[in-house]
Amino acid sequence: MIGLKLDDRDLKILSILSREGRLAKADLAKRVNLSPTPLWERLKRLEKAGIIRGYSAEISLKGVAAHIEVFVTVELENHRAESFQTFERTINHHDEIVACWAIGGGFDYVLQVITRDIDSYQRLIDTLLDGKIGLARYYTYVVTKQVKLRGAPPFGILLGNSPGDEAAGSDGS
Repeated sequence: MIGLKLDDRDLKILSILSREGRLAKADLAKRVNLSPTPLWERLKRLEKAGIIRGYSAEISLKGVAAHIEVFVTVELENHRAESFQTFERTINHHDEIVACWAIGGGFDYVLQVITRDIDSYQRLIDTLLDGKIGLARYYTYVVTKQVKLRGAPPFGILLGNSPGDEAAGSDGS
């Protein structure tokens, strides 16, 4: 859903925040050539519209604990609305499933799982299978190396601008 009309300055704010969410508002205001009050008003408007959904930190789990990251493709037995709702409700109760996407094509979902080790991953899968949530098939892909972490959204490409345009999120640095 596209509702709020965004100008180049809004896009620049979003681009900078998607890369540097902890940036002080005064510094952000300078980088987008605004005084703090108009910047604050824009941020509130973007938050209220649901475009900015929150702020978070990227955590390097290597420094926290041993872990594995797994992507799992899932196919359900049935393709009725009730089956999808049951599956989605169930996976939301498992903290180790950190992300889930409903997808088109040969599979129904892709899950991102972060857990201690392969044994704890298998216990999760066994729990899901025992829970009779309609899991027909699943395929496990263990992450061996992170190559690229989620970057800033390509606003310029999404809006039909060339990637070097100011609206594409270039912050001038």
